[in-house]
Amino acid sequence: MKVLLTGSAGFIGRHLHHALEGSGHQVTTCDLRPAHRGDALDLFRTDRTRYDLAIHCAAIIGGRASIDGSPLGVGTNLALDAWFMRWLAASKTRRAVYYSSSAAYPIDLQGEDSGHRLREDDIDFATPRPPDATYGLAKLTGEQLVPYVEAEGCRVQVLRPMSGYGADQSLDYPFPSFIARARRGDDPFTIWGSGRQVRDWVHIDDVVGATLAAVDQDIEGPANIGTGRATSFNELAEMVCTQAGYRPQLKHILDAPDGVQYRVADPTRLLSFYQPKVSLEEGIRRALND
Repeated sequence: MKVLLTGSAGFIGRHLHHALEGSGHQVTTCDLRPAHRGDALDLFRTDRTRYDLAIHCAAIIGGRASIDGSPLGVGTNLALDAWFMRWLAASKTRRAVYYSSSAAYPIDLQGEDSGHRLREDDIDFATPRPPDATYGLAKLTGEQLVPYVEAEGCRVQVLRPMSGYGADQSLDYPFPSFIARARRGDDPFTIWGSGRQVRDWVHIDDVVGATLAAVDQDIEGPANIGTGRATSFNELAEMVCTQAGYRPQLKHILDAPDGVQYRVADPTRLLSFYQPKVSLEEGIRRALND
């Protein structure tokens, strides 16, 4: 296919680019910085090339510190995603993948010890509840624009990744930071927040695999990309350190940003078209050995 990939210099975008080219697709790339293969906003405003598929990974985000510390900057995604949707209609591109986020889910479902696995229908567009900060607001708004784009003839698949991770991820994110601390043998081993906050860690290979499977099988409706496995930051730290061969003291930075307290997917819809292949233990091993 003739594919446009936005955000190609980012974590998900880099891996998707490799997979798409490896499958023989003709890929055009752009990002948010002109030095990285052209500016996405400029393309959305001026280019009218028609593609078989557009995958929108471009977003302004830099981990929890940016979400909590730069809400207006992260809120710029509202404009970015709106321009992407307008471009889809104007270019008459046939199909698209819109990466939403687990941050689009209502924060009132993600309290400590809630145990609630987030289902796709937990987002009610008729009466939306507050999502996670301006990043979640932008993604929720993007999803609300999808029906209007589809009315213009573009089939849009909405994917909601949980906590994606991998060896080459930026140190702005917790998983690679934990790996770096373990490699150094940090003792004490620092963790932002209480360490009790829970996430659903999904390897980048499975994010890419699920995306391509959703495209190949033309999956309808939004779909989580997650494993359904609940792992706290404390548990992740202990797993990383055990594989690294030492047992440090855990030191919690209680005034650091820590986000919602329980974010785990119900993977039922995902499992109908894709089975995650990389366990958290295997992902840790790969990262430590990279």
